[in-house]
Amino acid sequence: MRIAVVALGKIGLPLAVQFADSGHEVIGVDVNPKAVDAVNAGIEPFPGEAHLQEKLSELVPAGRLRATTDYADAIPGADAVVLVVPLFVNDTTWEPDFAWMDGATRSLAEHLTPGTLVSYETTLPVGTTRGRWKPMLEEGSGLTEGADFHLVFSPERVLTGRVFADLRKYPKLIGGLSEAGAERAREFYEAVLQFDERDDLARANGVWDLGSAEAAEMAKLAETTYRDVNIGLANQFALFAADHGIDVYQVIEACNSQPYSHIHRPGIAVGGHCIPVYPRLYLSTDPDADIVRTARLLNASMPERLVAQAAGVLGSLEGSRAVVLGAAYRGGVKETAFSGVFPTVEALKARGAEVRVHDPLYSDDELRALGFEPFALGDAVDVAVLQTDHADYRALTPEQLPGIRLLVDGRNATDAASWVGTPRIVVGAAG
Repeated sequence: MRIAVVALGKIGLPLAVQFADSGHEVIGVDVNPKAVDAVNAGIEPFPGEAHLQEKLSELVPAGRLRATTDYADAIPGADAVVLVVPLFVNDTTWEPDFAWMDGATRSLAEHLTPGTLVSYETTLPVGTTRGRWKPMLEEGSGLTEGADFHLVFSPERVLTGRVFADLRKYPKLIGGLSEAGAERAREFYEAVLQFDERDDLARANGVWDLGSAEAAEMAKLAETTYRDVNIGLANQFALFAADHGIDVYQVIEACNSQPYSHIHRPGIAVGGHCIPVYPRLYLSTDPDADIVRTARLLNASMPERLVAQAAGVLGSLEGSRAVVLGAAYRGGVKETAFSGVFPTVEALKARGAEVRVHDPLYSDDELRALGFEPFALGDAVDVAVLQTDHADYRALTPEQLPGIRLLVDGRNATDAASWVGTPRIVVGAAG
């Protein structure tokens, strides 16, 4: 097949590589010329994705994968087009911002030719594929969906850093606007993906047709919103436990020893492109989902709550030397999308602290580019807030933070035995 992938980001490029590695001709489209040039040179444009560089080094010289900024070069004659352009959410109104996706869809439509399968993998509010993309593609192309081309939704379900493993591990969900479109999508994804055998699933791992685009859209929102709500519940339990001298981690371990309980871990922040964002996409079409809204607001409040707790322990943070440990949104991943570092720094500054940031994955210049003053372990500090559960921080000791008067461990990542004699706040546990 000839396949076009629109947007060569941290999901799109591994997808394009996966398709090419399965024996197909793939052209990637991206608005960023530097990313396009890197791909055409066989160089990964971003670090940290397992096996990406080795696959690029093989596929690009072999002529099975190339990139372009020109839709006219990639879209006409494609058997399938897969679109993974980012969808943003307004921080104030929580409404989706379709600007980038609208632009990409119009450009796609302008060059769409008959016989093409179009699959959207970007997470969407329920009803978007049918209500927004179908009329936009038909108007821009002059073609009729279901007759001249087929449109489906098939959500990406992978984590950056392990995309190729996740593509094998999880069923590929599809939802068409017609039975014929769903069948085309099944044939396509079965030709570009390979699946691990899993005896824990109710049916065989592979391509799962959910019967409609709306069901597939909801499935992705539901599985990610579940995690945010579960973390919100864990944070609620943690706040109560801390007030009553209970170790919430022992409670959670006890609860999860029974198969009907799967309580997540509490923490200072929920970051990344997915979990803090997709509940808001769900709320955009189900505004009565009070449970979802309450959990999202509680999770967003955790940095402020922990900084307030620190101020209570020390009496004041005015003029104190503070460091936030971790700029990344999760351990081992060099990515700051919706990271808790931003609200944590702001909460500390609002109380008069002088704030610096440390992260083993980022250089001082990279931290400055994010708007932070860098910190080096060994520098004097009054209070430290552990925001990211990097492996490096698990062995952290007071000696690495001279003068420290309080550690706020927002991830329960440090060893309590190493902190005897130093005040320590842990989410949901005694210090």
